[in-house]
Amino acid sequence: MPIDLSRISAIDVHVHAEVSCHDPEDPVMGQFFDAASAYFKAPRERPKMPEIIEIYREQQIAFCMFTVDCESGIGAKRVSNYEVAEIANRNDDVCIPFASVDPHKGKLGAREARDLIENHGVRGFKFHHIMQNCLPADQMGYPIYEVINHYKLPAIFHTGHSGMGTGMRGGGGVRLKYGQPMLVDDVAVDFPDMKIILAHPSWPWVDESLSMALHKDNVFIDLSGWSPKYFAPQIIQYANTQLKHKMLFGSDFPLIHPAKWISAAKQVGFRDDVLPLIMKDNAVRVLGLA
Repeated sequence: MPIDLSRISAIDVHVHAEVSCHDPEDPVMGQFFDAASAYFKAPRERPKMPEIIEIYREQQIAFCMFTVDCESGIGAKRVSNYEVAEIANRNDDVCIPFASVDPHKGKLGAREARDLIENHGVRGFKFHHIMQNCLPADQMGYPIYEVINHYKLPAIFHTGHSGMGTGMRGGGGVRLKYGQPMLVDDVAVDFPDMKIILAHPSWPWVDESLSMALHKDNVFIDLSGWSPKYFAPQIIQYANTQLKHKMLFGSDFPLIHPAKWISAAKQVGFRDDVLPLIMKDNAVRVLGLA
């Protein structure tokens, strides 16, 4: 059944499906999970997708679920987009299927993206260029963006610091420079029908994300990956004023539990009339749920 918006309290636009229900955890990705768990002080065991769904259903929170395809960047086998879509579609009262396609896959990746949209109900995409080891506006990824733009779907772009690789030797070989938000600006210009969600508060480039969301009608910000108690003051300032329709709730589960994020968000100064927009109403519009 489709999501009954009257029965859910929030929409989390940033939830990771990090392990398959069928295949063992990839050992290369496992090293990154070790480091990320230590950085976030989060449990090392990654929940499988049915467990994630039950956690969110119990809390009456709908959510976007995705894997990250970084097969070229770090050589880790991805969780199948088709597995994510199948499980999400079986639980469509709370779960919205997103997909991830490594930009290095170019036209072949575009074929997969189109198939996922047309035949498997995928409603959006996730890119993590730090882990994918390429510039967001590298032309090799444009065939994939063209598909997303054609269907006017949202795409989440990781921005800012990355817990993935933090503390590892040489940062696990991943380069933080690819997380600079302004590197996504060309994509926002070239694909105006793709709703771009800049993931995380984008530290140390917070103001770039705020500027882009203010300037581009197709750019939004999800507030995942950080507890709200650590947000830079200008995030609260703009969320309460000029960008109140551009901010989205995201947790970054399983590294941050949605209940902890929500509890902290109630204490940091979001206006009473703004918090419902962040928690649910803005996502309804961006995701095309109403």
